[in-house]
Amino acid sequence: MDLGLKSKTAVVTGASIGIGRAIAKGLAAEGVRVVGVARRTDLLAELVKEEGSGLITPLEQDVMAKDAAERIAAFAVKELGHVDILINNAGGSRPLPVDAPDSKWDEAIALNFTSYRRIAHALLPQMIERKWGRIVNITGKSEPEGLNAAFAAKAAVHAWAKGLSREIGEHGITINCIPPGRIMSEQIRRNYPPDYRERFAEEEIPVGYWGEPEDLAALAVFLASPVARYITGTVIPVDGGLRRYQF
Repeated sequence: MDLGLKSKTAVVTGASIGIGRAIAKGLAAEGVRVVGVARRTDLLAELVKEEGSGLITPLEQDVMAKDAAERIAAFAVKELGHVDILINNAGGSRPLPVDAPDSKWDEAIALNFTSYRRIAHALLPQMIERKWGRIVNITGKSEPEGLNAAFAAKAAVHAWAKGLSREIGEHGITINCIPPGRIMSEQIRRNYPPDYRERFAEEEIPVGYWGEPEDLAALAVFLASPVARYITGTVIPVDGGLRRYQF
């Protein structure tokens, strides 16, 4: 299928590794010019070299830094001319004890919700002006095993994105969320030994294995395309059937 993405432009945050890296590569493979944003410059440089097509431009940036959203938007518009697609992917798990200080909650909300909102709103005016845009948020599951500030923040992303979808649809802009299931990453390999992963896959994941970043990237690239014009305000898990609720 021709997704109609050639000549489109994109910003991908958290692009240095894992899901973000796979999405950046997937978009570039479709002919999208991408600004990849991350703090790990060495890995961004490897991504650019690995892609080898000149379609990915690296930007070293901590999305939580002061005025990061404005800097990212300004750089991307200068580099690309305009931005058609935003992939909000930077984030991280934040399990917290019941007595955690407000500062820990504030940090998690800033990373996993506020940074998404700020970057999207910084890029929206030029999307509205061009009457076209795609925003895809990589979020998190809605079945926390315990207290985790990231889950609360990602739930906020779902609510914000749904509300925003009602406001921007008339401008040809869609916004959707993808909560990953058990997708292989550095963190997963570090925290879960192979025997645990094998047992968990057999008992909990209907398809019988842990996903790879490319499994999620396939949906993100589709949602970023003109073909997905009638899909907005949704939350679509990519989890091999792990979640037990029906919608």
